[in-house]
Amino acid sequence: MKFYIITGEPSGDLHAANLVQELRKCNNEIQLRAWGGERLIAEAVELAKHIKDTAFMGLWDVLKNLGDIKKNLNYCQKDILDYKPDALILVDYPGFNLKIAKFAKEQGIKVFYYISPKVWAWNKSRVSKIKKYVDELLVVFPFEVDFYQKYGMKVTYVGNPLLDEIAKGNFKFTHQVEKPIIALLPGSRKQEIESILPKMLTVVNAYPNHQFVIAATNTFSKEYYQYFIQEKNVNLVFNETYGLLSNATAALVTSGTATLETALFKVPQVVCYKTNWLTYFLAKNLIKIKYLSLVNILMDRLVVKELIQSELNENRLKEALDILLNNNEEILKDYDKLSNLLNKKGASKNAAEFITSSF
Repeated sequence: MKFYIITGEPSGDLHAANLVQELRKCNNEIQLRAWGGERLIAEAVELAKHIKDTAFMGLWDVLKNLGDIKKNLNYCQKDILDYKPDALILVDYPGFNLKIAKFAKEQGIKVFYYISPKVWAWNKSRVSKIKKYVDELLVVFPFEVDFYQKYGMKVTYVGNPLLDEIAKGNFKFTHQVEKPIIALLPGSRKQEIESILPKMLTVVNAYPNHQFVIAATNTFSKEYYQYFIQEKNVNLVFNETYGLLSNATAALVTSGTATLETALFKVPQVVCYKTNWLTYFLAKNLIKIKYLSLVNILMDRLVVKELIQSELNENRLKEALDILLNNNEEILKDYDKLSNLLNKKGASKNAAEFITSSF
């Protein structure tokens, strides 16, 4: 069996790598080629394209890079034809992957979509594309089954891969713990970091009895992060997010998968989000859900504080962080309920067995 995997972001790279491990357990003769990052490289998967060249965030960033995106699409299509896979395995990354799904369907190549697009949040027009171009949809949130079945689609809940990743334990953490740690998770994209990290850092001097540690990614240099840091009480760890969360008392987290990871580590958090005005204006009019963070979406109520756009400022951050540090019992109870809601472990194994048994 030959599979071609496409993901475009660090979180997808992680989940794709775990899936690869399980695919090989199902069939040790499987051949693989992928779009991904360091995690897939560590699994000895040959990369067609690295995620550092594919991650574009927000409408404005996409518009600025339309030429590169078009080149990537053309290259990907040619590479798929040259590789001749038995199936495509798409992991999140919907803007790109749905275009490739259409192409693959036209070529008669079977398409699996693992970690489906969040069309329940916005852009429900994509549902028809998924139904038309995706053969098997493997979802990681229980409520997605009901959502897609309403549209008459085949859908399988395989569990949430974060549960399995966190259950591994023994996470690397090289920083010396001297005071209670407040973790800063500013995201993995350049646009996120530059919009949100400076806002997070505004509260550092108000908490001299805590350490602030930034979850940095190897995509950027130490010098890049240091450019934003004016305060003394701030440190960096690279690619040690889980180790950091294992040692954190509280966290300021950029909206995205990291909010769910933080919750599963039982770390009280404030969710932060800021983007350029055009992207925010359009998103505000397109998003069809009440909340931004996965924690609140899954629980369908406000469990963690969300500070968005102009609300993401020093005063509001300090106010929210004070509450977390002094009164977090309710948040922790809700985190337990969230873990129970996801309730199905072995997502990578379940997905791999589903995919390989389809041939």
